Amino acid sequence: MSSCSVLHLRAETKPLEHRSALTPTTAKFLQDAGYDVRIERSKQRIFDDEEYEALGLPLVPEGSWVDAPTDHIIIGLKELPDEDFPLKHTHITFLHVFKNQGGWERVLGRFPRGGGTLLDLEFLQDERGRRVAAFGYHAGFAGAALGLEVWAHQIVNPGREFGGVEPHPNEKALITHVKSAIAQGTEKLGRQPRVLVIGALGRCGKGAVDLCLKAGLDEQNVLEWDMAETAKGGPFEEIVESDIFINCIYLTHKIPNFVDTQSLASPKRNLSVVVDVSCDTTNPNNPIPIYNVNTTFDKPTVPVEVSGPPALSVISIDHLPSLLPREASEAFSKDLIPTLLQLKDRHTAKVWTDAEKLFKDKVASIPSQ
Repeated sequence: MSSCSVLHLRAETKPLEHRSALTPTTAKFLQDAGYDVRIERSKQRIFDDEEYEALGLPLVPEGSWVDAPTDHIIIGLKELPDEDFPLKHTHITFLHVFKNQGGWERVLGRFPRGGGTLLDLEFLQDERGRRVAAFGYHAGFAGAALGLEVWAHQIVNPGREFGGVEPHPNEKALITHVKSAIAQGTEKLGRQPRVLVIGALGRCGKGAVDLCLKAGLDEQNVLEWDMAETAKGGPFEEIVESDIFINCIYLTHKIPNFVDTQSLASPKRNLSVVVDVSCDTTNPNNPIPIYNVNTTFDKPTVPVEVSGPPALSVISIDHLPSLLPREASEAFSKDLIPTLLQLKDRHTAKVWTDAEKLFKDKVASIPSQ
């Protein structure tokens, strides 16, 4: 095998990020296919080091990717440590810099300074232009779960801040927890919440809808919107009149706002929870311009200033699937395997040549200093 088949799984450093780009199962599959896979030790990953070691996968020290040979490919999920040293490796990861997000020039600029390359997981596409692997389904699933839990907390504990949340070991445990919360909120309010999902036809939206139904909401209380319903252009009264709004769209260009400060002033407002699964917080085209910070698992909500009740909170966690880290990782990594197997043909396989061309185009657009 050529050196391009050496894969180094880095340990995630984002707080409370428990997912992994390679699971023991998929890492072993790659090893059996002839790839040299290195696994960094990690105390926060949902998969224990011993799960990899038991399958004969070599463990290396946490953070050792920095000094790995430059021809090794570094694979991970969330953003790299917020430092400034030049990046000399090829990185396969989500970096959130190709849509002009806040600070993109500084982060992306580390690659040309070090001679490295970014092959962004968000933009790996098959021949049909569809992403080869995505966490969308579990992002929507987890976002809906958290949105319902926050809604119930507002009803049962008015005026009290919603506390931090921990990952769930599996889907069954998560659904049981959410059902209990909904039951308490419904009993006190006298009705179930009304949920509006935009982007319902995509993977993310499907996950949100599935969670709502699995958690026991009646179908008539789950509104499924997509491009047909939003074609008239927002802001939309239907969002404000719902209890929970879940945004699951894939934003590519400027569109009319779904909700804004003016629409929130409606006397018909029931809206108390916005779950921005898409999380384009710093994107200048964000169609939910009512907040400007990402939230976290230890502080999941940010309040929005509104006139009169009910209080309104936004959930804008950019790694929601980590609420179900084991299942989300297994599903994503399994979908990614066919593309990773093409790394040995990286300079001719279209999925990789397209990703590298996108990287070079974006680097060329960095404003000169």
